Amino acid sequence: MGERRRTRGGGGAARRAERSAVRIETARFIERNIPNFEILTAEAIEIIETNAETVLEEIGVNFVENPAALERWRQAGADVQGERVHIPRGLARQLCSTAPSQFRQVARNPERSVEIGGRNLVLAPVYGPPFVRDLDGVRRYATIEDFRNFVKLGYMSKWLHHSGGTVCEPTDIAVNKRHLDMLMAHMTLSDKPFMGSVTEPSRAQDSVEMCEILFGKEFVQDNTVMTSLININSPLTFDSVMMGALEVYAANNQAAIVSPFIVGGAMAPVSVAGTLTQVLAEVMAGVAYSQLVRPGAPVIFGAFVTSIDMNSGAPTFGTPEAAQITYGAGQLARRLNLPYRSAGSFNGSKLPDGQAAYETANTLNVGLQSGVNFMLHACGWLEGGLVSDYRKFVMDADQLGALHKMAQGVAVDEDAQAMDAIREVGPGGHYLGCAHTQRNFKSAFWRSEVLDYKPYETWYEEGARDTDTLAAIRVEKLLADYQQPHLDPGIAEGISDYVSRKKAEMPDSFT
Repeated sequence: MGERRRTRGGGGAARRAERSAVRIETARFIERNIPNFEILTAEAIEIIETNAETVLEEIGVNFVENPAALERWRQAGADVQGERVHIPRGLARQLCSTAPSQFRQVARNPERSVEIGGRNLVLAPVYGPPFVRDLDGVRRYATIEDFRNFVKLGYMSKWLHHSGGTVCEPTDIAVNKRHLDMLMAHMTLSDKPFMGSVTEPSRAQDSVEMCEILFGKEFVQDNTVMTSLININSPLTFDSVMMGALEVYAANNQAAIVSPFIVGGAMAPVSVAGTLTQVLAEVMAGVAYSQLVRPGAPVIFGAFVTSIDMNSGAPTFGTPEAAQITYGAGQLARRLNLPYRSAGSFNGSKLPDGQAAYETANTLNVGLQSGVNFMLHACGWLEGGLVSDYRKFVMDADQLGALHKMAQGVAVDEDAQAMDAIREVGPGGHYLGCAHTQRNFKSAFWRSEVLDYKPYETWYEEGARDTDTLAAIRVEKLLADYQQPHLDPGIAEGISDYVSRKKAEMPDSFT
């Protein structure tokens, strides 16, 4: 008996160890099995597309301080007057046709590569904030330590498919050098796909060269290993910095998100139809230009959408108008046969509070239903994009699991019909113990890793913890459980040496 008890106890210890062992899981990118919501009628689409062509032909777009771009347009048949490019009706759409409708971004762990386009949705974290809100609730400038923490949190978050780019701006590193540290963090602390630098064309080139160390030079030319954000200076202006980065990425077969920066009432008209007209014109011009650099270069139709509070001048998020534009832009992107980027965990709140939750939920669900293929800012966004918040990062990353579940649609196979369960239970019974429930309960319902569903008495005895507190505990657990993914030591050393050499070649600049 004693021997048998010891065996049973050992098995229990093994099961307990298995339950407590750290599992680093990444869900496959979402493959939608639900329809897109289409808000524009056929008449509305025709009007917007016609007006966008008129904008390109009659008003034109500016390509500033970029003689090479002007010459490319001239050779393509555009009417170039100074820095203003007038694109004949139909030319931009024709040029856009060589861009792929779907492409694969390869991760250094091939199992975590993603397909961007089609019915797919790839989720990436917040991008660009100069500030963080830390676990002490302090709003402060971000550091490289914060950046690395967010990369680790992204790696540990099951429902995130992508490591992102500038998850926060590490202000303790010189402006002209920080892209090197950021890229090295993505490459070494995670094995998910990532984004390159766009703040200077030379930094885009550095990104390509670092990827050549990580993946191999020929591999980078034959495969897309970066997706990077190219913002348009709305209205209708393409600056040499962003276009220079676009040129580098397109020439090297790397993906770019061509994304107007729309604040309705400031950088675009106050009306939905007017804004969609400008968005379409800007995207077509930007995508067409990428194809002038390299036909077939992967590119994404981007739409970052917010409106303006007419009393304060501050941007607003999660509003009905932003939703309408997001839905409409999705239809226009599909008609161009391009992957679509929009939506995210957008909100204007200063804290991860009720306002943040409402506005974020509105935007995340709109993104799912509008057919977005690449969702930047899917978690961590606060204060109109000025702040990366540790707690909100894990709150949002948790809720992304609900998008995965919703996107599956409704199963109607024999097991899902549950007729055996209905027969077994019959009138007046309950389903907790029936065979169908026992077979399916582990996977039947999506479960939050952050939110509390305990009875009041249990919740109170455990300290009456609110969501903010639970999220802080989640952050600490994920960072404590973090395990760095293996990387060949020779490759890691090559990346480190490249960063050291590049930094040594130039003095620090903080402007």
